[in-house]
Amino acid sequence: MFGVQTPARRRSRDDGEKPFWISFSDLMTALMVLFLVALSVALLAVTKQVSEAEREEKQRTEQISALMREIRRMASQFDGVSVIGTTIDFGPRGRFEREGQNTLSEPQRALLRQFSPLLIEQLRTTEAGKNWFKRATVEGYASRSGKYLFNLNLSLERSERVLCELLRDPGHDEAALSFADRTLVATRFFVGGASFNSLRATADDSRRIEIKLEFKSRQERKDDAAPTEPAADDGALQQALDPKERCPLTDR
Repeated sequence: MFGVQTPARRRSRDDGEKPFWISFSDLMTALMVLFLVALSVALLAVTKQVSEAEREEKQRTEQISALMREIRRMASQFDGVSVIGTTIDFGPRGRFEREGQNTLSEPQRALLRQFSPLLIEQLRTTEAGKNWFKRATVEGYASRSGKYLFNLNLSLERSERVLCELLRDPGHDEAALSFADRTLVATRFFVGGASFNSLRATADDSRRIEIKLEFKSRQERKDDAAPTEPAADDGALQQALDPKERCPLTDR
């Protein structure tokens, strides 16, 4: 009357587990692929950053080298003036005639009036000047004669004397620097006092003036390009360019 019931076939333990293990294996494979893709992208990004940094550094080096070659060419037109690295050495023509003296002779003043506009034009208009020029430090030197503090002050005065000459009131003097050149001097030229820390073979050669050019690093250029708070006023610049301003040094 009743059919014979066949007992249900029990699923094998392996049949139940196989799909799980296959899915887990696929998942691990997918994760490994994602990891390799992410690693490749990260490596490409790092490589790109390194390549960009190398490109910028190469561009910086080439532009500065081109600027210094032009400055050396300019200096060669003036007897006694030479360029060593990024330092402009006026040689015998920049030598102070007497110990303890901070004044420039008329030929020395004429040399500054002739050479400085050419230099400043390069710093103001070339790619290296616009992109990388940081500052120019006018270094005054003294011989070992005299006391240390006296020589230190004398070095500062000799450096300041050069800036006084560059920033002097143009008046009706056609040889004076232009307003644009004087603005660059007032904002980018600084006084340095090296005293007798860089002596030459003789005391006469030690009493000299040099202009050292400094250039920005890539990071410094990026920092300068970042937006900053505007200056409260340009009073300091106006004072430096005030035609009534007189050099505070006394001749001695």
